Formats: sequence, structure tokens, C-alpha cells
Amino acid sequence: MSSTSPHASASSSPSSFPAPPLSLSSYGWDDALDGAFAGHRAAGLVPGRIVRVDRGLCDAVTGDGPLRAATAGHAPCTGDWAALDPGTDRRAPRLAALLPRRTAIVRSSAARDSYGQVLAANVDTVVVAVSLAVPLDAGRLERLLALAWESGARPVVVLTQSDRAADPAEAIAEAAVAAPGADVVATSAVTGEGMAELTALLTGTVVLLGASGAGKSTLGNALLGGDVLDTGEVRHRDGKGRHTTVRRELLPLPGGGVLIDTPGLRGVGLHDAAEGLEQVFAEIEELAADCRFTDCAHASEPGCAVRAAIEAGELPERRLASYRKLLRENAWAAARTDARLRAERTEYLKSIHRHQRETYRFRDRQR
Repeated sequence: MSSTSPHASASSSPSSFPAPPLSLSSYGWDDALDGAFAGHRAAGLVPGRIVRVDRGLCDAVTGDGPLRAATAGHAPCTGDWAALDPGTDRRAPRLAALLPRRTAIVRSSAARDSYGQVLAANVDTVVVAVSLAVPLDAGRLERLLALAWESGARPVVVLTQSDRAADPAEAIAEAAVAAPGADVVATSAVTGEGMAELTALLTGTVVLLGASGAGKSTLGNALLGGDVLDTGEVRHRDGKGRHTTVRRELLPLPGGGVLIDTPGLRGVGLHDAAEGLEQVFAEIEELAADCRFTDCAHASEPGCAVRAAIEAGELPERRLASYRKLLRENAWAAARTDARLRAERTEYLKSIHRHQRETYRFRDRQR
């Protein structure tokens, strides 16, 4: 493949599309992926990782350089590994196939339908960014962590703008309660606090998640070692900011691995996140196992271990309320998905029956 083919040079944007390292291994390519790609290689395709997706086209890094290809009916996401047809002088490059995803961050689509939206694929570490310039929203943090744990990646909670926090230690303690099992690090791009500790926790493909104004792009620039990502001001009264990141893209980190920056998430709907919720609320799940009744609702039942922990001051009432809320939302999303699948199957069976009837009518007319 030549990255200087007419099709590639005409559609690529060298000024905004970073040149890749010499090897795809810098982007996460390994022996397992190489083995899974064997059949595609025999068909003359080349491996690449999706850097960004935009209106039927995708930018990818390959062993020979950057390539822009038509998605050709596929639905790639930033972070995907793909089999690419590099094209010829007469044929434009195209995405031929996607390799199976090892992990994926999926939320309920913005349209609130029963389909999930993949935010990033093949992620190893999820950085959940939360600004300390405003009071901590523990419920939102728990929601983001459910997505992170469900993906199969390892979450790290990063409390940004610690230099603007009234009481950083109290915020760290509050975040730790909402994030059992996850590392919590307070950072400041101004003072450099926590950056060395955070860098030591990041491995492989790292994705930044958080609301607009959480300081993701500023944090990303600190990790990338330069002003690569656009940043913007936030409203001081509520800490909300504009979407300075308008699309997901993948960038190499100076110390190894890659970073995926994402637009700020104003709506974070759960999509099939039962296991993620179990991890986020692990202490409630553990307590519930000791309740007298297996179907205990943790309300007024006798022998409820969860209520006993709340009364003893060992479990905040807010945690149980958040747990119930997210469980209801996830169950609702699952029911919508089941209903959609049933409707699709019903429509598929109807289409078969319609085809059969048309076939019989055609045969009858031929007699």
C-alpha cells in the first residue's frame, strides 16, 4: 500500500491527522490481533486502527501511514481495529471489516431509543474526569462509573482543578465512597499536582469521559505534553462548559499507549449495564446477600442488612437511592431493547410470510 496514492492524498488532512509511529504496536497491535487478521491479510487487506469517524469516512493509522477510507456500510468507532482495502489508482480505499472488539463503552443513544451508542472501542483505561471547581455530583459519577465498569476496561476517577477546590481531601473521600474498587486521583493542570501519580495508573488505550467543563481537554493536553486539544472557558456558577471537543479522536501518548478524547457528555443513559452497576454498588450487593429475604427491597423488611448498615451509619442513604434509580433506568432500557428485538423478529417473520404468499400467488398465475 502507498499512502501517497491519489485517493489517500486527496482526502486526508495531514495538518490535523498526526503521523503514526513506525509500528502499529505503538497503537496496541499485538500477536492475538495479528492472528485474528490472518484471513483478511490473505485477501489483500491491511490492518489499521480507527482514529476518527466522520460522515461516512474514517481516518485510520496503518503500518504504512495514515489512510482515509469509506466506511462502506460498516459502523466503526474510534479505537476499532479494522481490515482496510487500501484502494488503487482506480478504486478509493474502503473499510472492509471490523475486528471483534475486546472492550467497548456503550451508552443509551442520545435519541433515548433502545439502541446503544458506542463511544470508544478496545479501551484499557477509562479516565472519568470530574471538576472540583464545583460541588461533586456523586450520582453522576456513579452513572459514569457504571458505563466504565460495564465496558470491561479499568476506571480511574480523576478530580480535576484541585487548586480550585474548597476542601480537596473531603472531595477525594466523597468520590472514593462513590467509586469502590477504582483509583481516585486529584490533579491540577496549573500546579501539576497528581499528574505523575495519574500517569503511572494509565495503561494501553486511555479514554477521557466526563461532562462539558470537567477539564478533559486540559487534562488531555497535560498527558499529551502540548496544546493538542482545544480548551474552553466554563461558567463559574455551575461549572458547565461548551463542547470544545466535537468528535472522538485517538492520539499517541508520549510515554506509550494512545489517548481517546471524547465530547462532553450531557446525557449519560445506561444501556445493558447490570454488571457495571453491581461493581459500582459492590458494598450494597454484598450487604444484600445477608438480608433475611432473597427478594428484599431494602425498605422496611425485617432482617434487612442494607437498612441495618444505613441505620448504623455505615452506608449513606444517598447511595441506596442512587442504586435504586440506576437499577430502574437500566431495567427500563433492557425492556425497551427486548421489545425492539421482539418487534424486529416479528417483522422479519411477517416479511417471510409475505414473500411466501407472493410466491404462491405467482405460481398460481402461471398455471
